[in-house]
Amino acid sequence: MTQTTIYSARRIRTMNPSNPVASHVAVRSGRIVGVGSLDELKTIGPFVLDDRFADKVLMPGFVEAHCHVSEGAFWRYVYCGYFDRQDPDGKVWAGLKSLDAVVARLRARADEPGDASGPIFGWCFDPLYFGSECCVRADLDRASASRPVGMLHASGHIMNVNTPALRAAGLLREGIRHDGIPLGADGLPTGEMKGPEAVGLVSPHVGFDRNVLSADEQAVRAFSRQCVRNGVTTATDLAAPLPPEAVEMLLRVTGQADFPTRIVALRRFGASTPAELIETAVALRGRATDQLRLGAVKIHVDGSIQGFSARLREPGYHNGAPNGLWYTTPEHLEEALSRALQHGVLVHLHTNGDEATELVLDKLELALRRHPSPDHRFTLQHCQLADAAQFRRMKRLGLCVNLFANHLYYWGEQHYSQTVGPERARRMNACATALREGVPMSIHSDAPVTPLGPLFTAQCAMLRETPTGRVLGEHERIGMQEALHAITLGAAFTLKLDGEIGSIEAGKRADFAVLEQDPMELAGERPGDIAVWGVVQGGRVFAAD
Repeated sequence: MTQTTIYSARRIRTMNPSNPVASHVAVRSGRIVGVGSLDELKTIGPFVLDDRFADKVLMPGFVEAHCHVSEGAFWRYVYCGYFDRQDPDGKVWAGLKSLDAVVARLRARADEPGDASGPIFGWCFDPLYFGSECCVRADLDRASASRPVGMLHASGHIMNVNTPALRAAGLLREGIRHDGIPLGADGLPTGEMKGPEAVGLVSPHVGFDRNVLSADEQAVRAFSRQCVRNGVTTATDLAAPLPPEAVEMLLRVTGQADFPTRIVALRRFGASTPAELIETAVALRGRATDQLRLGAVKIHVDGSIQGFSARLREPGYHNGAPNGLWYTTPEHLEEALSRALQHGVLVHLHTNGDEATELVLDKLELALRRHPSPDHRFTLQHCQLADAAQFRRMKRLGLCVNLFANHLYYWGEQHYSQTVGPERARRMNACATALREGVPMSIHSDAPVTPLGPLFTAQCAMLRETPTGRVLGEHERIGMQEALHAITLGAAFTLKLDGEIGSIEAGKRADFAVLEQDPMELAGERPGDIAVWGVVQGGRVFAAD
């Protein structure tokens, strides 16, 4: 007979409204057998009592509904972010507060012993933090005038490169006409590459290959350590290229007994037709396992707000910057949505700007007329500038939304003063409006864009504070219970997994976040300060490093 283990805890916050608090949970074969008091659970038959969590608080394993497994791979490159940040091994890297400091860290990598001719690559850069400072190819030439140097912006949508990188890509010439390649006064590219097409032209020359990163076992395991440290038991790799070798690696690694994270990998829409995208998704769906969920897709509609590549409705960008880029044509978008509905394929759509959101609403309405679907759960990702009218349309069309609450902290000041101005900054990532209008909602980190950490993400949605303490939209704040729902059942719902995970109740998978404090008892309502002991995932116990 398979052994039943009953775990005791100081408190169990189940997120199950019919049984919200308990002291014990019984687990057998990776599933929850029952939740309640020890006396109630004794009736299930022979069991082993495990008291290791007797002084801890259990919650459902957190569901990170928008991140990227490449978070684990980026740490082999040069961290160029503005904020201090912890790597998968626990080391904290100091944030860089000026462009000179960024260049100095890249130059230090160039001066390290080893290959003196290979490329140098940095990540998580954003010149918006530096006020009037920008970054052009000459700035990165200071890091190395002979080796290709590239820096991916924190958004993942823009890359800056130096002169050798442009030369290696065949782009150091006049006559280039491309919306994603700005030109300087000399008629040559400035070194800023905007959007996936432009970034793809230089990526191979600066040592950055998304396909390689996605098929890297070392990176996937590093990412899983971050998940355990933050209480995440299910993580969504949103926009994975999923070449065949990556699928095989992910099936092998996630199937091993020591791997602590369920990965939901969405195939991104890139260099293919809508028909090929949906055909591939259907084929991948047949290979899914409990630990690796496949068969859904991700479509990028526009770019990033802080990179001025998102598509905004009038009045446009607050500082007068030109409107952003369309990453998917309206025709391809409509066809992809129609084919997905026809074949029952779940679609998540990246829309940062409200014009991009409006386009999706229009095209989905047309697609649903052809292929009605009462429970499609297509989800708008980020959806940062949606207004109340758009949320009402989402409700009517059956959409979910996954709001980028972390943006309020990491770029709130810049949105207030530069990108969209005070009024629209106060309505960004409008969690309260989404809930008021009845739109199923989750919140996310988009790691590596911002650090993985659902409890901090919950805090961002609750407090809506910038690093200076400015509150961006107090009327869009949500409460602790609503925020915790968003990182558990709310996130699971957007993935069509709410019948399996997201709450602690009989029949669901035994996925728990093990916490040192009870979020519902916090006086200062800062759940991001709570220490995470580790996780239980599928009944297996993993302590944080």
